[in-house]
Amino acid sequence: MTARLAFWFLAGATIVVWLFMVLLTLPYIQQQAGGLAPFDLRPLGYSFDEAKAFLSALSPEGKAYYLGPQHWLDLFFPGLIAATLYCALVVLLRPYMGGSGRFVAAVAALVAIFDWLENSAVAAILNAGPDGVTADMVAAASRWTLLKSGVSTVVYTAVLVLAVIAGWRLWKRRQSADLS
Repeated sequence: MTARLAFWFLAGATIVVWLFMVLLTLPYIQQQAGGLAPFDLRPLGYSFDEAKAFLSALSPEGKAYYLGPQHWLDLFFPGLIAATLYCALVVLLRPYMGGSGRFVAAVAALVAIFDWLENSAVAAILNAGPDGVTADMVAAASRWTLLKSGVSTVVYTAVLVLAVIAGWRLWKRRQSADLS
């Protein structure tokens, strides 16, 4: 399998898992919580009161679904998205940094690490329930959420900006070639 084909397979798998979460599991959990957004859909974090309100509203079926299918999908998604972003950054940074761009691209691993830490903290909150959850548990989970969101935003923005620059450079080269 060529590197290009492997990248597109990886990107495709990432998108499929993301679509399952965004279109199926997370909306179901939100419905099971009376319309309150799951922790995964709160990129700016959440307070102790917000977490307690969500846990109180979440049905037993919703909790089981959050700890089951949603967390199973979210076990794979962080690694898939981090690998996809890493590969994209390596290619997009090559004109500027050569092979050393892979070290900068490794920041994409933080996306997965923070997401897995968030998932673990959210599982602890869900298992504790509204009566057992503590402010420290919520603060830790929210901190991982904020770190995941911040790093993700930086990495996604870098990929987008570098892709636009690469597209612009390609377009300019083709324009120059057409004029020759």
